[in-house]
Formats: sequence, C-alpha cells, structure tokens
Amino acid sequence: MRKQPFIAALMLTTFLGGCNMIPEYLRPASPVAAAWPSGAAYQAPAELAAKSAVETGWQEFFRSQNLQRLIGAALENNRDLRVAALNVEAARAAYRVQRAELVPSVQAGTGMSRQGVPENASSTGRDAISSQYTANVATTAFELDVFGRIRSLNEKALQDYLATDEARKSVQIALVAEVANAYLSLLADEKLLKLTEETLAAQQESFTLIERSFDAGIGSQLDVSQARTSVETARTNLAQYKRRVAQDKNALALLVGAADVTVDTANETLDDTLIMENLPAGLPSDVLLNRPDVLQAEYTLKGANANIGAARAAFFPRISLTGSLGLASSSLSDLFKSGSGLAWSFAPQLTVPIFEGGANVANLELAETQQKIAVASYEKAIQTAFREVADELAARGTYSDQLQAQSALVGATQNAYDLSQLRYKQGVDSYLNVLDAQRSLYSAQQGEIQVQQQRLSNLVTLYKTLGGGLK
Repeated sequence: MRKQPFIAALMLTTFLGGCNMIPEYLRPASPVAAAWPSGAAYQAPAELAAKSAVETGWQEFFRSQNLQRLIGAALENNRDLRVAALNVEAARAAYRVQRAELVPSVQAGTGMSRQGVPENASSTGRDAISSQYTANVATTAFELDVFGRIRSLNEKALQDYLATDEARKSVQIALVAEVANAYLSLLADEKLLKLTEETLAAQQESFTLIERSFDAGIGSQLDVSQARTSVETARTNLAQYKRRVAQDKNALALLVGAADVTVDTANETLDDTLIMENLPAGLPSDVLLNRPDVLQAEYTLKGANANIGAARAAFFPRISLTGSLGLASSSLSDLFKSGSGLAWSFAPQLTVPIFEGGANVANLELAETQQKIAVASYEKAIQTAFREVADELAARGTYSDQLQAQSALVGATQNAYDLSQLRYKQGVDSYLNVLDAQRSLYSAQQGEIQVQQQRLSNLVTLYKTLGGGLK
C-alpha cells in the first residue's frame, strides 16, 4: 500500500510533464508577389524545366575545368567556410548541452569525515573521535520539467543549431559565386591588358611615323604632341591593367585558401568560358523556400517562438529533486562489507515565484518583442531574396541585347577609325580626327569586354540567388 502514493505522484508528474507553453508556430504569409516581375527588361517566362537551380550542381553549371578546379579547392580550404562549419559544430554541442538537462545527472563519489567531541559535550563524559566513510551515487537539483521550461530552452537551442547550419550553406553558395566572379574578373582584365598592349603597339608605331614625318618637314608639332598623348594614355592604362590582373590573382588565391593551387588561365579566355545559360527561374515560392538565408531566418523565428514558452514557464513553480543512495561505515575496511549500513537521502524542493520585481513579466515582454523582430527579419529576408532574383532576371533579359549593341558599336568605330586614317594619309583630315576615332574605338572595345564579363557574372549571380551552389 505504501507504493500507491509514490506511483500516483509519478503518474501526475508524467502527465504534467506534457505541458508546453510554446505558442503554436504559424509561418508568416509571404510579403512578395506570387510571380516574378514582367516587362520589357525581362525575358518571356520559360517552360518548366526538369531541374531547378538548387538541383543543378556547381560542376554541372560551371563547365570550365579551370573554374571547377578552383571552386573545388576553395570548398576544401577556404577559411570563411571552415569557420562557418565550425560554428555549426559549436551550435550542435550547445544543443547537446541544453538537451542533457532533460535527464538527471548521476554522480558517484566517496567521502570521509572525522569529528572530535570534547568530554563536556560527549554523552559518555569522555573525549571522543568518530570517523565515517561513505560511498554513494547521487543526483543534484534535477528539475522536473512540469511546465516545459527546459523543453522550450531545448527547442530554442535546436532551432539555433539549424539556423547556424543554414548560415554555413549560405557561406558555401556565396563562396562558389565569389570564386566564379573573381575568375571572370581575372579573364576580363587579362583581355583588357592584351587589348591595351595591342593598342599601345599601334599607337607607338603611329607616333614613330608622325615623328619621322615631322622631322622630314611634313606635318606639325601639334600632330606629334597629340600622338604622344595617345601613347602615354595607353601606357597609363597598361600599368593599371597589369596591377588589376595581379590583384585578381591575389583575390582568387585568398578565396581558394591553398598555397599549392595555382591560378592558371593559359588555356582559357573570356570568350570561351563555359557556363550554363538556360537556367530556369521557377516560381518565387519554390525559390524562397529553398534559399538558406530564408530558412535561417525562419529557424531563428522558431527559436524566438520557443523562447516565449520558456518565459511563460518561469511564472509557474519549479520542482527539483536531490537524492543519494550508498553505503556508510565507521571503518574504511568495512565500507563494502555486508555489515555496512545503507545510507540514503531524498530532498525534493518546490520553488514558487511570488515577487520577482517584475523580472518575469519583463522577460516575457522581451521574448515576445524578440519574436516580433524575428518575424520582421524573416519577412525582410524573403523580400530581399525576391528583389535579388528579380534584379538578376532583369539583367539576364537585357545583357544579351546590350552585348549585341556594343559589338555593333565596336564595328562602327573600327570602320570610322580606318576611314579617318585613310583621310589623314591622303591629307584630307588632321591627325586630331584620327586620334578621336582611335580613342572611340579603344573605349568601345573596352566596353565590349566589360559587358561580356557582366553578362557572365549575371549568370553566376542568378545561379547564386536561386539557391544553387550546394551540390
């Protein structure tokens, strides 16, 4: 009969252990349109493709062997990605620490105490010295999670861990795109450097001919000065592009993070870099649900929601148990013998919050406010993701036309330059017209290379904003 109250108390504790103060989680409505923007800047919606950007691996998207080699090395060695991965491990460990509070901790220990009693305090009227040796197992201040406070904190730790893992995924996607864009910048600057070298050689040749003509009494000092100006301008640009090529290689080396990986572009140029172009955009809901930064914001929101449960549970009593069971003896040699005594203790404690100076109320208000902040942050993450994809879709719809127009401009300025040279040689025009035409041609050629790079970088960034780069 004595066991019945204990069993009843255990059943009551188990029943109460099911209480949960966490509010029901409802995903906020998406604060963006259901379809991507449309208009003159956008291509016509493509048919639904078999693969989305998320399902398209980076090795499939980047078909350049040089890029594949650099991206693969970066994923293994980049320090930012390594830190992000270690942050995930730290968050996982923190979750395990918090989860451990759901079960009692049990420690084994031994102890010894000696006590001296003077004769005036002794029951025998004589001085006495007593010894006691103990060996026991014990649990200390184990909290029965009656109102779900610990489970709420455990849920908060779990959501923090999941959010940290999504942050690592975001770092990986960004790293893949950064390596690709840095590589494209290097190829573009190398092409600009080559163009500048060719332009400088042509201008140096023209300057030499004009200087000889002037020495022979043909032409003017103004023609010589204008030709020299053109040469020195090209030399200035040459130094600039040499510097940019070196800096581009340094940027790539930092992203890759491995000293034994060399940046080699000898077998590839900006014109023949292979990048997948027919990348489907899909629907906004599909894209936004798969982006790691949006998932990270949602896990943070769920964690803030769980924190409200912990703050609510603080208004209710806490029950903690402390107990031990072991052996006790006055002699160490007799401690583990059959005659040693059984020593035990059981000390449940009930703590009821009566006056906290408003701390519990303030903590609940803080948790609710933080949850509202997390909602706003989640909605902002969706809006930012929508804007980023829409911007890249608009760029994809216009860069092809811009590159085509820029190439036509190069052809027109090349023709104008050829005609101005012919007219100068025939004595019809001054060298100033040749110089102007040459500057226009060089500027148009530079613009064509820059638009080439921007078009390829747009494809890379679109792949990134659609959530590609994890596989």
